[in-house]
Amino acid sequence: MPAYAGVPSRNAPMPNIENLRKQAKLYLRWHREGYVPVAAQISRFLARYRGLSDREVLCAAFRLSDAQELVARKHGFETWPALMKGIATMTASAASPARRPTILAAEPQLFVSDMERACRFYGEKLGFRTGVSYGDPPFYAQVHRDGARLNLRKVGGPVFDSGFRTRERDALSATLTLDDAKPLFLEFREAEVPFHQTLKTEPWGARTFIVQDPDGNLICFAGGAG
Repeated sequence: MPAYAGVPSRNAPMPNIENLRKQAKLYLRWHREGYVPVAAQISRFLARYRGLSDREVLCAAFRLSDAQELVARKHGFETWPALMKGIATMTASAASPARRPTILAAEPQLFVSDMERACRFYGEKLGFRTGVSYGDPPFYAQVHRDGARLNLRKVGGPVFDSGFRTRERDALSATLTLDDAKPLFLEFREAEVPFHQTLKTEPWGARTFIVQDPDGNLICFAGGAG
């Protein structure tokens, strides 16, 4: 008498399609051989055989399609085609490499001592618009221009101590990248924006200039040579 080979539950690793086909053919053979333990499986999972005795189940018609449906239902699927589709989907998902996280944007946070003054500077001088503002009076705001966003956070007292710029003259608070630095530099010069560094060509070919905001934050604008 052959030993009963149970099918894994739905939480177990999904077998491949060829193994499932073999399992269905084995159920079919056991039914034809009158193997009583398989009758209990058939009556349990296939509604049309429920209420029949084991002997009646083994005497009833039982085709390969019935055996395939039995395998499908033991794996939690209604039909054999649904099981095949489920395995194909799971196999494709397992074969696909894990999606690599992608950083889509950066939004530097700048500390400011006077939020109203800062928003006025970034708006009137640099052409940014205030998108959001929180607090009464505001302690946080986000300004944006094209694809650039800067988060402004109010702090009590000066942003930098009196000796910071002596020690770190060119320390930047943010760098914004653009296609061509020169047109924006000319725009800012027309608006009388205070520059920490005027337009220059770097050794690596990029052109940059650096603006200083009222709190001493240095914002570098970097672009191509044009």
